[in-house]
Amino acid sequence: MADRTVAVLAGGLSHERDVSLRSGRRLSAALKAEGIHVEEWDTDAELISRLREQRPDAVVVALHGGEGENGSVQAVLELLDVPYVGTTAQACRRAWDKPIAKAELRQAGYHTPDWVVLPHSTFRELGAQAVLDAIVDRLGLPLIIKPDQGGSALGAQVVRDASELPAAMVGCFAYGETVLAERYIEGTEVAVTVVEHEGKPEALPAVEIVPEHSIYDYTARYTAGLTDFFTPARLSPETAAAVGELAVAAHQRLGLRDVSRTDAVVQEDGTVQFLEVNLSPGLTETSTVPMAVEAAGSSLGQIYAELIERAVKRRNEV
Repeated sequence: MADRTVAVLAGGLSHERDVSLRSGRRLSAALKAEGIHVEEWDTDAELISRLREQRPDAVVVALHGGEGENGSVQAVLELLDVPYVGTTAQACRRAWDKPIAKAELRQAGYHTPDWVVLPHSTFRELGAQAVLDAIVDRLGLPLIIKPDQGGSALGAQVVRDASELPAAMVGCFAYGETVLAERYIEGTEVAVTVVEHEGKPEALPAVEIVPEHSIYDYTARYTAGLTDFFTPARLSPETAAAVGELAVAAHQRLGLRDVSRTDAVVQEDGTVQFLEVNLSPGLTETSTVPMAVEAAGSSLGQIYAELIERAVKRRNEV
């Protein structure tokens, strides 16, 4: 591995740029500790020329949101025949869309909270209040309102009273043109990392998330001290196995590759509810993936070094 040159892509122009840069820096340091030559690249107008001229042995996509997870950057890497760690462009496009991912998991027999997806235009054309009333009538309260695409809980808000809905919608539409209104499920929130080892997806120990306030929002995710984490999650062996099974099923059902993170809620009766899947999970000092990796007795550098070798091998086998 010492003779490998790996480019870590971080930054970009999404709302999650700062988090991506932090993830990229941490991953780069972890790979350097493994003796790998690492270069940190932003995704700007110079990216394609850099890839053509410098031809890194592999790329690790540490981008969050936007082009980093909707398949756009992955499609460029595939066009240029550059091996990379992560999900293919085609699978990214499907899993990036939260409603599609929820529908896929429900079809496979897993639980996920009831939801409705509506574009901004529906509220303008049919009357915002009438649409909001219909949402409450159908899904009840409380609800969680969030963009149908995106990560880091940007634009997400829990609504416990119908009077809070208009403001929540306005906040959500600041991050996207389509809103996902979902029945809010009370319970134990967990994040489950899946890593492929020798081609087989394996669930790492679940991380239990206990935010200081009612929702694990952007501030709670990336501000140290605002959330308590328990790794492994305080679950019965049977429930721990169930959340691991769900995460592996999401990884396989959605055609993900190398690494992913599934977010879920465990209800008081033990029912596991799928929320969403993350294609390029955060690697910051408060992110759950490094916690899960440590609990599994490994390190970020070791995990990603193995994934890099697999990416190079895939390229050589074509």
